[in-house]
Amino acid sequence: MLWLKALHIIFVVTWFAGLFYLPRLFIYHAAATDEPSLARFVIMERRLFAIMTLGGALAVVFGLSMVVAAPAYLGFGWLHLKLLLVAALIGYHAWCHALMVALRNGTNRRSSRWLRLFNEVPALLLIAIVLLAVVKP
Repeated sequence: MLWLKALHIIFVVTWFAGLFYLPRLFIYHAAATDEPSLARFVIMERRLFAIMTLGGALAVVFGLSMVVAAPAYLGFGWLHLKLLLVAALIGYHAWCHALMVALRNGTNRRSSRWLRLFNEVPALLLIAIVLLAVVKP
């Protein structure tokens, strides 16, 4: 179980690194006007998205592995709420993909202000998820 937990944490950190940085790239991308910068942001976003998707997928795999190894945890309400927040995080991840595609295609309709607010969502989810996992209210 400790190996599963360690691997889960490693890949959660990888996933969140991408979730924190990719929306920041979106802000810079939306503000860019010259073709070399736009092309550079497309490449950076695509590569970061691939890495964070791998991190997210492995975080989910190892998290579910822990539940399989200790199914009694499913009886705790805090885990249900944590899993709901993880589902929201997966939705946010998918939304990042949609924004990445819109920016790449030049069809982004989101303002820089909106993107800055969007950038804060994973921090709020991280706080709630960590509190649930550690405090287990």
